Amino acid sequence: MSVSNQPHLPIENKILAALSAAEYQRLIPHLERVNLSLHQVLYEAGEPITHVYFLDQGICSLVCIQEDGSTVEAGIVSNDGMVGLPVIWGGNWTTTTAFIQVASGGIRMKAEHLIAEFKRGGELQSLLLRYTQALFTLVTQTAACNRLHTIEERLARWLLLVADRVQSNTFPLTQEFIAQMLGCRRSGVTVAAGTLSRAGMISYKRGNINILNREDLEQTSCECYSIIKNEYARLLGTQS
Repeated sequence: MSVSNQPHLPIENKILAALSAAEYQRLIPHLERVNLSLHQVLYEAGEPITHVYFLDQGICSLVCIQEDGSTVEAGIVSNDGMVGLPVIWGGNWTTTTAFIQVASGGIRMKAEHLIAEFKRGGELQSLLLRYTQALFTLVTQTAACNRLHTIEERLARWLLLVADRVQSNTFPLTQEFIAQMLGCRRSGVTVAAGTLSRAGMISYKRGNINILNREDLEQTSCECYSIIKNEYARLLGTQS
């Protein structure tokens, strides 16, 4: 991870961009611009969170890892929010591991400085509280989706959420990685991806996903995608 002392150019993170100039200027001495590489771990489950991260266009996965090594994704964070929310809840650590799923630039801040700013009760506090509710919706809806819906529906929902956050219909992801995030066997993802591909909704080649027909993919997805998207828009004024 490389670090720069110019955190103010540009501001791609929607939380930071929504702050008034006065509030953002107060944060600048505590901000560092960083480059975040693929699979980089931002914090481990059960360990103190020392920094929070405001991503640009990349994606961070919040993953539950079981004793047998199996994994499932509980939530994702992009430029719509902040990685490290437990520090403002008072717990300072969590049971999930946060790692970079799509490489990105971003801005990091020491947890102690974020806590001090949060306790001022200003704009950042209000934004992070609304973001907490939006992320809670994503996590709870993902739990329901993983239990109640087919792999094809879950895959469609997940691909749409990723595409929204990277603002592109093409992104690098392997089937093995998708299976880990959805908490299912790779063979199940292969079958589901094949179904979507034959229907002309996506193409998959050499680790790259390309969404070809977004309208049909949205219709194939379960209602979870629209519920999550609408809540982010309602709470944060974004079209996530």
